[in-house]
Amino acid sequence: MTSRRDFLRTVGIAGGAVAAGTVSKVAMAALPEPVIQTGPDTMPPLVPGTGRPYNPVVTLNGWTLPWRMNNGVKEFHLVAEPVVREMAPGFKAHLWGYNGQSPGPTIEVVEGDRVRIFVTNRLPEHTSIHWHGQRLPNGMDGVAGLNQPAIPAGKTFVYEFVARRPGTFMYHPHADEMVQMAMGMMGFWVTHPKAKHPLIDDVNRDFCFLLNAYDIDPGAYTPKIMTMLDFNLWSWNSRIFPGIDSLNVRLNDKVRIRIGNLTMTNHPIHLHGHEFLVTGTDGGPTPKSTRWYEVTTDVAVGQMRQIEFLADEEGDWAFHCHKSHHTMNAMGHDVPTMIGVDHRGVAKKINKLIPDYMVMGERGMADMTEMEMPIPDNTVPMMTGQGPFGSVEMGGMFSVLKVRRDQKPGDYKNPGWFKHPPGTVAHEYKGPPLDATRSKATGSPAMPRARGGDVEVQVRKPTAKAGH
Repeated sequence: MTSRRDFLRTVGIAGGAVAAGTVSKVAMAALPEPVIQTGPDTMPPLVPGTGRPYNPVVTLNGWTLPWRMNNGVKEFHLVAEPVVREMAPGFKAHLWGYNGQSPGPTIEVVEGDRVRIFVTNRLPEHTSIHWHGQRLPNGMDGVAGLNQPAIPAGKTFVYEFVARRPGTFMYHPHADEMVQMAMGMMGFWVTHPKAKHPLIDDVNRDFCFLLNAYDIDPGAYTPKIMTMLDFNLWSWNSRIFPGIDSLNVRLNDKVRIRIGNLTMTNHPIHLHGHEFLVTGTDGGPTPKSTRWYEVTTDVAVGQMRQIEFLADEEGDWAFHCHKSHHTMNAMGHDVPTMIGVDHRGVAKKINKLIPDYMVMGERGMADMTEMEMPIPDNTVPMMTGQGPFGSVEMGGMFSVLKVRRDQKPGDYKNPGWFKHPPGTVAHEYKGPPLDATRSKATGSPAMPRARGGDVEVQVRKPTAKAGH
């Protein structure tokens, strides 16, 4: 975490592009400490030192913004600025964000708190902030041109309102929105209940993260802002697997995970090994009579989902978006399917021109995780991540829930790989193979249809040359 002095030094060095709009140090002196964070690690929960007490959240690969109390008002300072985000080890993106990172820091308050948020704009263009999901005075809603003038480059605006209801919310620009959100401007907001709430249970662990997406060509640093749907990087808090931290909990902990979607498509979020309840949405906690157990919940565009479960199964459990291309990193979408095609002859000819060219795809894509194919600088393989049994063959929106009986309360450190009890890991069958037998219990078509001769499909097995 960086101090205000370091912050001013940093912007003095890096702020050349917006120097004309730089806020004076005299003006900054009257503002709350502009704390910034540049590391991608998951920071421990920020236990409230002032104001009403609450059970803080943990932001996956993120942090919570400190505040100061000023005559009973909780004051925050957000700084909109260009940032460099390490999306995975060895891969850095040039984004826009808040206080040194994209997404910006999580803001945590308590129901009934009066909050004052100073927003300093160090971007090369105007901006604003919309407090997604909040009940507030119309002039604080942050839609540039509708509720307020946009915040010019170099200026600081102040938002002030009462956090009226507990729940899970977001913040993001409502000025040049497509560009600024495509560049990574967004953040999380949690309003805790001020007292025991009939629909909000106490939990032992409370995680949160935002779903976001980018289109960054391999070897490039800046997202293509005009992309509508065909993104190549699907991320949680602007991190992609294997750069996303695991969620580490103690056996029998009650766990809450809050998820917000600021991409342009829906995400069916799936948890292995446990069933959960959807206990909250953008509208706040759900009535208990409406809850039922799920293992996958769809988070639509602009929505929040809050899930809760009892972590009562030890192990390393996959947690991911169930759209399979959202668990891949940068990839070409126009590559033809080569399964079953023997293209070794073509590869031999290409190798004379491009010595590093490698045959891929004739047996599926898994081979690619084992190849050491050269890739451009500043990118990551399409699917990777080494588990205790080999490559996990995942990328993008994927992480692991780690449940351990010896994880101490309040300890969020990664406990390492799960040690399976003897005889509990799937293993190779070594008995004799059996002939296939068609079941006699199969049904018949609902009605006959006129048809010509059958077309025999020739399956091209990848292990044999088929004369292509």
